[in-house]
Amino acid sequence: MLHSDLNRRRFLLGLGGLGLASVVPGKALASFSAPERKLSFYNLHTAEKVTASFWEDGRYIDEGLAALNHVMRDFRQNEVHPIDPKLFDQLFVLQHKLGKKGEIQIISGYRSPKTNNMLRKASGGVAKKSYHMQGKAIDLRLPGVPVKQLHKTALSLKAGGVGYYPSDNFVHLDTGPARSW
Repeated sequence: MLHSDLNRRRFLLGLGGLGLASVVPGKALASFSAPERKLSFYNLHTAEKVTASFWEDGRYIDEGLAALNHVMRDFRQNEVHPIDPKLFDQLFVLQHKLGKKGEIQIISGYRSPKTNNMLRKASGGVAKKSYHMQGKAIDLRLPGVPVKQLHKTALSLKAGGVGYYPSDNFVHLDTGPARSW
């Protein structure tokens, strides 16, 4: 019985790996095997910069996540909220696919309900139940990468939501269901 359970587990793990390989392009998949995942952020509103490793030796690093969470906080309320580590994974893969390391410019990271409501009143483009309020979204730019190329590459990840805002020169990325606008 134990032997058949182990074989079944191996089989199911293999299927899961094949599923992931079929969804994530080869170059991006290779980035997941990197021994370290590191991101650099520049918050356009606070002028804060941070570079932090958030993944090493097969696990997320609490100190790195905390540093990234802080720079992605709701600066209007000075409220830090945990950011979904999958969002950092998406950003890491996105940069890898673009062949672009360096700072990711944060336009909007976490938003408190109070800030989200204020922005909703000022603009019709802010969702009532925004993923920003769950720590699952970022609005970003990548210096040296045209926003059109950033959008196209983000769509190729087939992971989460991707919004294209060419007139405001940014792309929205979230860890919700795959969709685009």
